[in-house]
Amino acid sequence: MTDRPLDADDVARYLSDHPDFFQSYMELLASITVPHPHGGRAISLQERQVEVLREKHRVLEMKLAELLRIGQENDAIADKLQRWTRQQLLASDAAQLPDIVVDGLRTIFSVPQVAMRLWGVREAYLDLESAQPVPVDVITLANSMKQPFCGPNSDFQAALWLPDGGADTRSIALLPLRKGIDPKAFGLIVLGSADPDRFQAGMGTAFLERIGETASAALSRLAE
Repeated sequence: MTDRPLDADDVARYLSDHPDFFQSYMELLASITVPHPHGGRAISLQERQVEVLREKHRVLEMKLAELLRIGQENDAIADKLQRWTRQQLLASDAAQLPDIVVDGLRTIFSVPQVAMRLWGVREAYLDLESAQPVPVDVITLANSMKQPFCGPNSDFQAALWLPDGGADTRSIALLPLRKGIDPKAFGLIVLGSADPDRFQAGMGTAFLERIGETASAALSRLAE
């Protein structure tokens, strides 16, 4: 029976199973050369190992830098959320809350276009600008939403609440407002931008959910 010739996998497996091989053949280790990854010249195996380690180190540094960047962004967002929430908690007059919520989203979170409507509010708050009549279709949409919507502005009725009727709104986010676990919404926050990528379909909505929950808790003081 003819022995099967060794292939590259056999050699790699043997060296992996015998890590002391090059200790027994030091002169072989010193004489082996491999192509340089960024040029045609040959380098020693030791040099190639150093290059590999340096590349792994660069990759780890880039990953660490990315993690630090994400951490800093999250810290900044948490700080903004705390300041915005604090403003709502300090409001002595519940009638001020709609303006505090909207203005905070515009200034603290730098959202260029913000609007909000509330329905089913108590009689004392019916004269508020945010309590203007809302089309049934918008209420039905808000009731059906289980989480915030992000995506292109496909002629949403709620976009008409934005400045200039949402004429230059290219992307939009819709945040339903609810009292606790009540399935029916009592309001809707609309965030808009002329940047089509500001609110993308498929983007994470965890932060927007926190925004909606915080606003819902504060504004529930106005709801029946």
